[in-house]
Amino acid sequence: MNDWIDVVKLDEFKLHTWRLIPLEDTTLLVVNLPQGVFAIEDICTHDGGTLSDGDLEGCEMICPRHGARFDVTSGQVTAPPAYESVKTFPVQIENGMVQVRDDRFD
Repeated sequence: MNDWIDVVKLDEFKLHTWRLIPLEDTTLLVVNLPQGVFAIEDICTHDGGTLSDGDLEGCEMICPRHGARFDVTSGQVTAPPAYESVKTFPVQIENGMVQVRDDRFD
């Protein structure tokens, strides 16, 4: 899928909050931080649970099941029990609209 998907108007997207964007076979977790807007896959690589049910602490999403942490700016694991990063997705702001793109099959 090469098309950009509208998420939310940037001026309606409060800092330190997130939105879920369903794709065909996964869900994106789109997070608004002071550093920018970032998108990762909403799946903990430790056991497949959803990250969006957890807490956001700084730029880290904390998995509610076992406490694994992921840096939403890079997808990198910052605390076990996960050891594999989560997939990140491109984000752009176009005419005040936050947009994401599924680049897995490019």
